[in-house]
Amino acid sequence: MIKILHVEDDADIREIALMALSLSGDFDVTQCESGEDAIKAVAHLQPDLFLLDVMMPGLTGPETLEHFRKDPSLSEVPVIFMTARAQSNDVEWLYQLGAAQVISKPFDPLTLSTQIMTTMQMCHPRIAV
Repeated sequence: MIKILHVEDDADIREIALMALSLSGDFDVTQCESGEDAIKAVAHLQPDLFLLDVMMPGLTGPETLEHFRKDPSLSEVPVIFMTARAQSNDVEWLYQLGAAQVISKPFDPLTLSTQIMTTMQMCHPRIAV
């Protein structure tokens, strides 16, 4: 079971992502509606993957990731950013921040679990896809 910390301020997107990921049976998803909530929750989770919205009120996804990276136990956890701003320079910036993948919004709920498993396989080759 892959433990995902999903941080997204939009309740509808959180719900769609949770439903999409729950169907596969491969993921244990914890959701937070803000970067601040995620920073409080992450200490108890030991996630295998961060799934972060880029633009959120308060701490953005990149700012939230910056906080996570200060913790040595979280410094190597792969991150996938989800963003509505999918211009090439925005996407390139997210990869420079360490993104393993960038998923454009609106995303396809039918392929989300496959995209995440593919990313996990790239980051951790021993995980079976």
